[in-house]
Amino acid sequence: MAITVSGRKMNVTPAIKDYVDEKIGRSLEVFDSAAMDAEVVLRTEKNPAISLNAICEVTVNAKGAVIRVAESAEDMYAAIDLASDKVTRQLRKYKTRIVERRGGRGSIRHLQPDELDIPDVIPTEPEEDDDLLVRLKEVEMEPMTEEHALVQTDLLGHDFFVYFDQDAHQIQVIYHRKNGGYGIIRPIINA
Repeated sequence: MAITVSGRKMNVTPAIKDYVDEKIGRSLEVFDSAAMDAEVVLRTEKNPAISLNAICEVTVNAKGAVIRVAESAEDMYAAIDLASDKVTRQLRKYKTRIVERRGGRGSIRHLQPDELDIPDVIPTEPEEDDDLLVRLKEVEMEPMTEEHALVQTDLLGHDFFVYFDQDAHQIQVIYHRKNGGYGIIRPIINA
């Protein structure tokens, strides 16, 4: 279990680094796996209009699943506390869903990494002469179930998730509906 701490627009003191290691390390113990790492980015906003100017962003890679959390507070220690609590909740939620998916059998640490893989995002540079393209991502996809795609949507904190459905054998988009529940978009190509 590795925790990388970096700062943007601020210096990370040894005391803050130790505090991050303690708090985020304790959060990662929920998952009970050595095959996990976390990247913590601490930053401060200098704008006086922003009252919660201390920001802690945490990205956890847990056996292929990615959990992202960002929390703001008036001071950095409070932001770290909030982010740590949220990481703990997200990991518990993820662990519960995976165990339920497996029918309550065994521990999360015995899962094969390929059971939890999500696509790796390969960012590419947009063409300089096209002002309309904001960002282009090429994504390697592994087949997954609808349920696994929904879990990934929740863990990433996104409203939607593009995935390759292993049962339908096609790319689909799963999304959260405003009135609750979720929907799926299945593309149909008209020839």
